Amino acid sequence: MRFFCVLIICLLFITACADRDEADFAAQAVDDSEPEVIDPIRLRAAEIVFSMDDQLLVSQLLISSVNGSEKLSDHTVKLLTEIPAGGVILYRFNLDADNDTIRGFISQIASVIGEESGIPPFVTVDHEGGTVNRFRRGVAALPDASSYWRLSLSEGWDYSFEKISADSLRAGREISELGFNMNFAPVAEHLIDENREFLARRSYGPDPIFTARAATAFLQGMEQSGILCVVKHFPGSAGKDPHYFSSVINWNKTELDTLAAPFRTLISNGARAIMVAHTAVPAIDSEVASLSPIVMQNWLRGELGFGGIIISDDFKMVAAGEKSRELAAVRSIVAGTDMVLVWPADLSRTHSAIISGLENGQLSRDRLLDAAQRIIYEKLRMGILE
Repeated sequence: MRFFCVLIICLLFITACADRDEADFAAQAVDDSEPEVIDPIRLRAAEIVFSMDDQLLVSQLLISSVNGSEKLSDHTVKLLTEIPAGGVILYRFNLDADNDTIRGFISQIASVIGEESGIPPFVTVDHEGGTVNRFRRGVAALPDASSYWRLSLSEGWDYSFEKISADSLRAGREISELGFNMNFAPVAEHLIDENREFLARRSYGPDPIFTARAATAFLQGMEQSGILCVVKHFPGSAGKDPHYFSSVINWNKTELDTLAAPFRTLISNGARAIMVAHTAVPAIDSEVASLSPIVMQNWLRGELGFGGIIISDDFKMVAAGEKSRELAAVRSIVAGTDMVLVWPADLSRTHSAIISGLENGQLSRDRLLDAAQRIIYEKLRMGILE
């Protein structure tokens, strides 16, 4: 009797396995989806990153300003040779010269960094238009963002978007010809009571849908001219100038999602880099956004699906709330930032602090490699790095 019971159980098991195998086979037969296409640029980026030593890997995460104009000082050449930053940002005091001089200055910067590291830098500027114009001559000024909203009220949205795209393409070609390949613009924050005092004419206006489409037109014009846009300032600004005052948005998560709506649209429309603000959003985290893994990893990457480069705003700002800018940079990278802005006086200390964070386990190697691969991927995609 026991033999027959065992036999029956075995037969039932074999039958069940057969049914499952047939079901699996049927499912495979029906599933005629194409195999996942592997991006060769991403593979090449990984290959390059895994060939770097720690010193060079960390250098890629830094965007440094430089002292002077027209020509690098011997001290700056030495600094950029020792720490070949992944990017440089030029301000108005660097650009008070004619176009030929600016072009030569940028060429020298790129040469010093590229010869030492083999990885040319992002060369960036704040070229929003209106009051945010770093050029004194030689580059045509862009209108302020708010002027396009006023134009749309008389001429219609489509006319305004066409004007933004044309202006952006022209401006992008002008700065690209000088040697720039990255622009810290556009502002993707629509005007609200909380940011009106700080942003004013830098915003595309009070309508989030118009703002998203206007910022997209700006981004696409720049991209067409070979300039990578850094959309800013996620998730938003509040109060007065964050260089001198704190920035806090006391909204609930539903309201914050409305505030972030233009960023969601821009991500869908191809945004490749986003600047994160030193704004606190207590409904999400007690940390400011630039130090918050919840804001950057859970919200920006997770909910909004952003896969590009996250860049912190300047930690010298009062809104950052940090006395040690180099330690803040480490915390920001740990939280999810891929690149941090530094000043020349802080470049060596920040580089050393990140290396120390890697050695003591505060910063994981996976996080470092993840950030570096995003940077190298964009440099390859744009042709900055062959």
